Amino acid sequence: MSRDSTRRAAFVTSPFFPATVLALILTATAALFVGSYTTFLAAPVPHAIPLAIVAPAETGRPFDQALDALLGGALQRIPMPDRAAAREAVLEQRVFGVLEYRGDDAARLQLSGASGPSVAQLLSEQAPRAAAQTGIRIEVSDLTPLQRRDPRGLAIFYMTLAAVIIGFIGAMLYDVHARRLHPGERLAFLALTAGSGGLAITTVVDRVVGALDLPFLSSWAILSLTMFAAEVACTMFGTLFGRWGMLPTWAIMVLLGNPSSGGTVSPALLPATLGTVGQWLPPGASISAHHTALYFPGHQKAFPYLVLIGWGLVAGLVFWAFRHRHPGGREKSSAR
Repeated sequence: MSRDSTRRAAFVTSPFFPATVLALILTATAALFVGSYTTFLAAPVPHAIPLAIVAPAETGRPFDQALDALLGGALQRIPMPDRAAAREAVLEQRVFGVLEYRGDDAARLQLSGASGPSVAQLLSEQAPRAAAQTGIRIEVSDLTPLQRRDPRGLAIFYMTLAAVIIGFIGAMLYDVHARRLHPGERLAFLALTAGSGGLAITTVVDRVVGALDLPFLSSWAILSLTMFAAEVACTMFGTLFGRWGMLPTWAIMVLLGNPSSGGTVSPALLPATLGTVGQWLPPGASISAHHTALYFPGHQKAFPYLVLIGWGLVAGLVFWAFRHRHPGGREKSSAR
């Protein structure tokens, strides 16, 4: 064996090899983390903003044409027969606002801040410019404003972030400090932690800090499902990939899940594929369910709940199917 081969073999078997690999992985992860957030969140660009239009047939509608041009053609103008139908479309979160023409020289733009604060801000900034270009008097208001103590609409994002991160970190801590749990016992404790963690987050935000006036039971349920999905996903990946199971968990939940969740930037301002993918991941599903429960009660959709339940169920079944590969269990521990 050559001297170089001997050195390589000695390095591979030394404690410096895994440390070097880990350093490289952490460096790449840091780059990907900042890249995913700054690329999509620092300067979002609109790609599809649906807006309800209420206008008499004889109106020329120059304002929405000018607004669409300012938005780079991203405005999706959806005609509505009357104000009531347009408002219902807002409550169902099919549009981000209502543009109602009042003759040829005046219009009213009613935004939906709760549907997407970043979209509402963009429209409110561009509306005066479009009005100046067309000579139309524009009145801007908010149909569904955010709560007073959360003017930027970020509290739900932070709640979801806490549930996701504490969820998968908690699952890792169970693997380290509660290795002797049988698979069924492990799932039971993960469910218990998710329930208590969801309750704790809801209580702090609603009752202690008072950042939001939450629908308490709905918020508790959503956060518990979110935390459980993150916990069981981390446990599943750890079972499949061993010590490297943290990497796919981090990639899916944080690198991809958080930027695409719609919590800081509306999906309408994200690349279309990214915004769609985000709704199939626990962070995006959780934020979608929470926004609707908080600001659009009575118009809740089943999809985000099915996503959260599906992640927990599928990950739990995969973990159960490969539970023999998990390093936990009292028999294995006692045999060592």
